[in-house]
Amino acid sequence: MSDFDDRSGIVACETPWGRWWQTIDDVTVEVQVATGTRAKDVRCTIRLSFIALSIAGTTVFEGDLAGLVQPGDSVWTLEDKRLLRVFLVKVDKTAGNCWPSLLVNQFEANFFTKDEMEKKLTLQRFQLENPGMDFSGASISGNYQGGGPQLPE
Repeated sequence: MSDFDDRSGIVACETPWGRWWQTIDDVTVEVQVATGTRAKDVRCTIRLSFIALSIAGTTVFEGDLAGLVQPGDSVWTLEDKRLLRVFLVKVDKTAGNCWPSLLVNQFEANFFTKDEMEKKLTLQRFQLENPGMDFSGASISGNYQGGGPQLPE
């Protein structure tokens, strides 16, 4: 997690297998796995617009991603033999690139969660544009969809 996430928390979309959330830079996927799962039980394929994850031969999810990722920079980790995390590095690192779902038409964020994700990405954008200020506890209303207002350069 980034410093901004550490201070402001995450906005996660709950799924049957765990949850996922996003920042301007990346998408994080957490999958609860059976205690004692080993790395050799995990099969994770990450491509530019596709992901497949299986544990011990059972498919957890597979399909086209809601956005493009950098496969060479994306990784997965197995923590304490019970939690699998997949870190997907976004190609389009802008506040306007808020994924509506993890996969196309699968694991979609509900309206409220998507709205909160968009607010968070817009606040993260403001934080990046104004490093001397702290937006982690701020709230936002109005024009925040699509990354917020576009100011003239």
